[in-house]
Amino acid sequence: MTGSTRGPNDPRRRERILDAALDVVAEHGAIKVTFRRIAEAAGVPLGSLTYYFDDMQHLLTAAFTRLAESVSSRYGALLEAAGTPEEAQEAVVEIICGKVWGTDRNLLLSYELYAFATRHPELREVMRSWMRASRESLARHFDPLTARALDALVEGFSIHNSVDPGPTDRADVAAVVRAVVDRRAPGDGGSAGTG
Repeated sequence: MTGSTRGPNDPRRRERILDAALDVVAEHGAIKVTFRRIAEAAGVPLGSLTYYFDDMQHLLTAAFTRLAESVSSRYGALLEAAGTPEEAQEAVVEIICGKVWGTDRNLLLSYELYAFATRHPELREVMRSWMRASRESLARHFDPLTARALDALVEGFSIHNSVDPGPTDRADVAAVVRAVVDRRAPGDGGSAGTG
């Protein structure tokens, strides 16, 4: 049948639904998402959503997982490309100051994920998985405590810089990243970042 967008003839329908769900979350907030709004945004029949997803929880979990994997992939690629400790620190600065999030929309969606996960514990695993991926990328270059601190720094600076009328500039972010990496390790009397 020509013109049909059902089943195998529309292999990207599920992905379109997930992208539309994220668009609706960005516009209205996770709390106001409905199947009808998502179907309209995706340009698919309402019944398509229940064909692919058991309920709204299942749909939003899949959509937020898609977001997390997309951002984690860019985050990880920058750190994987770093060949020296200095390049790894610069990659962290780029994650904070560049467009690793891709868009302000993705940052807004991450806020929605945080808030939604606090009310829906089953979504916390998406958050935990995202944090694990970030820390594993950082652990290619930094000890576990430093990786954890840098991950928190990335999140904190990203949030603050998105709402601050005078965001921290790149040189100051680089200085803070250096300070975290070069911190004195407890009890060793020396700098953890030097040999």
